[in-house]
Amino acid sequence: MARVISMRKAINEALFQVMEEDPTVILLGEDIAGGEGSPGDDDAWGGDMGITKGLQPRFGKERVMDTPISESAIIGTAVGAATSGLRPVAELMFVDFMGVCFDQIMNQAAKFRYMFGGKARTPVVIRTQIGAGYNAAAQHSQCLYPVFAHIPGIKCVVPSSAYDAKGLLIQAVRDDDPVIFFEHKVLYDEVRDDVPEEMYAVPFGEANIVREGSDCTIVAIARMVHKAGEAAEALAGEGVECEIVDPRTISPLDEDAILESVEQTGRLVVVDEAYPRCNMAADIAALAAREAFGALRAPVRTVSPPHTPVPFAPELEAAFIPSAGKIADAVRRTVGYAA
Repeated sequence: MARVISMRKAINEALFQVMEEDPTVILLGEDIAGGEGSPGDDDAWGGDMGITKGLQPRFGKERVMDTPISESAIIGTAVGAATSGLRPVAELMFVDFMGVCFDQIMNQAAKFRYMFGGKARTPVVIRTQIGAGYNAAAQHSQCLYPVFAHIPGIKCVVPSSAYDAKGLLIQAVRDDDPVIFFEHKVLYDEVRDDVPEEMYAVPFGEANIVREGSDCTIVAIARMVHKAGEAAEALAGEGVECEIVDPRTISPLDEDAILESVEQTGRLVVVDEAYPRCNMAADIAALAAREAFGALRAPVRTVSPPHTPVPFAPELEAAFIPSAGKIADAVRRTVGYAA
């Protein structure tokens, strides 16, 4: 039975259900219960966003473990546990902190299966937050998923809805490869949609056609899916119908769905909150130019933030984030292009 819940609730429910299903699933991270060594009550926090609230009382301290403030220790422990028969879900509060433990991810977890001829498994999930919109400044607001999509051996998941967040997280925990699960912090409460109570999995590498249209394809990621939806609504009033494609996973990337849409519409705008150099917008634009050039009736356009750290000031941060207005303008220029 489906009911309308937030992305925050959907992720929490997914964790409950995978831990009920599989006793080898463990959680570890900073403050995911009460805070390691703190004098406060158990289950006082549930992480800085309350996502893991209620899990330690149900599953105990042996399976829901607060850790010291050491990203290297968290990921090193999780990767080691994954190679030893457990299925750890490690929480790193912000993707910005991944630099501290990048070696464990890039040179260890991502490469084990390949280096050992397919005989090693590393079923670890790393949950982390991305995105601007909370005035959390330059060190807590980045969208660094392109960095990890660049590395073979890692699966990268970027949900935009509560439904997808639950189904993709269940799929991630069941997967035998390392998965990084990027959660846009603004979407925890900003999006609410129908989510079944029962367990279900959303397969990796299958994009979602959020909106159908014939005039221009918009490929958007995470929160930008909703910004693209706002733009598409405004453009529909002008007689321009946009098709919105949400990749849901960027590694693997559903190239077929993107190319099929571009071949139908003949136009492409890609929206990505990550920095513009070497981001997913650039990668998808190159894909279309390489594989669907003959179908394009206008140059591909990308909408991304400026190549600058995320500002702290609310006015500057709002200007930094790609807006529905900027997306709509990019579509107008694409649809109005005359060779």
